[in-house]
Amino acid sequence: MGKGDVKSKKGKVSNGSFGVRRPKKKGMPAVPKATVKVEASPEKKPAAKKAKPKAEK
Repeated sequence: MGKGDVKSKKGKVSNGSFGVRRPKKKGMPAVPKATVKVEASPEKKPAAKKAKPKAEK
């Protein structure tokens, strides 16, 4: 029951494998977090050009 025994916990730790004797810990799910959407500033529309008053003579 040493490091070479893959059926023991010590052997699984040294080998880096998991199984009945050394189960994986279930932690946080591997789902990416929802990203926070930043509202983009509304696009600036070009100001409507005002008609210049015609010069009176």
